[in-house]
Amino acid sequence: MLAHLLLEPGKISYEEVETPVPGPGEVVVRVSTALTCGTDLKAFLRGHPKMPMPTLFGHEFAGDVAFAGKGVRSFREGDAVMAVPTAPCKTCYYCKREQENLCTTIMDNMVLGAYAEYVKLPAAVVETNMFPKAASLDYAEAALLEPLSCVVHAIDRLQVRPDDTVLIIGAGAISLLHLLVLKSAGVHDVIVLGRRQYRAQMAEDLGAKVILASEPDQAQAEIIEATQGRGADVVIECTGQPSVWERAIHYARRGGTVVLFGGCPSGTRVSFDTARLHYDQITLMSPFHFTPRDVRKAQTLLSEGSIDGRSLITGTYSFPELHRVLNLLQRGQGIKYALVPQSA
Repeated sequence: MLAHLLLEPGKISYEEVETPVPGPGEVVVRVSTALTCGTDLKAFLRGHPKMPMPTLFGHEFAGDVAFAGKGVRSFREGDAVMAVPTAPCKTCYYCKREQENLCTTIMDNMVLGAYAEYVKLPAAVVETNMFPKAASLDYAEAALLEPLSCVVHAIDRLQVRPDDTVLIIGAGAISLLHLLVLKSAGVHDVIVLGRRQYRAQMAEDLGAKVILASEPDQAQAEIIEATQGRGADVVIECTGQPSVWERAIHYARRGGTVVLFGGCPSGTRVSFDTARLHYDQITLMSPFHFTPRDVRKAQTLLSEGSIDGRSLITGTYSFPELHRVLNLLQRGQGIKYALVPQSA
């Protein structure tokens, strides 16, 4: 089969590799659509600790079961499916405490290779985190299951109130998914802080108030003004920049919560104003990954139409055009792109 390999930062190759064969409990999915994401872009630009190179590339996908291994009973060849690329062991310390996102082995067998004709899913994913795709859901929307599960995990831990003012820092795909989930939960007052007009306009079209500001002091002044002098009840940082992590606590009200969602580069450090944290009782959260409960909820939101992610798909390209698409994202053009087989 043809597949993309990430050889080293900045270098990918589209080449023939062996078509995977499913073992017991495993399935091989014929990829109908794979989606780009911020993690893949960061891995392409600077590498990733969970993606030793060279490696198969891509992890957001949906497709049809091409081959089912021995013992697979819930799915048959030809079934349209949606899945996430990991599943917990269910037996470790964290799994037994319903913190499956922190499972000691969850990242060891992460499925990589969505930018390919076929991708193999381990038995744990098939058993726990793979679902039939609803006929009403197109493959590109179904491929949003993984990032949406991460967002659901963050927002459900927040227990946000409908009357909260939520500030989202950044206007990329993950920020917009946060916005969609908040709106579906009945939160009406959402502000998106962005820098690019195109992405800010998308946030506005999806129901957010938008603040465009390139300077931190200007952003803080506008946020304080927009929240009647208090600051936001909840601040969700989605850029993964250490300087923005540090600044985020100044956008929250006294007693507010700051969610540090965006992952920063490996080895970076941040520092916070201790007086602000202590005397203004700021809560910091840094949610990671997702649990099976989050995946099931995300699957329901997509399948029932509570989340419509079609507007996040800027365009569709064939698999051989991945390098072109990554260059577009590197220049800040678009939100997410769909990659499809060349014959599609």
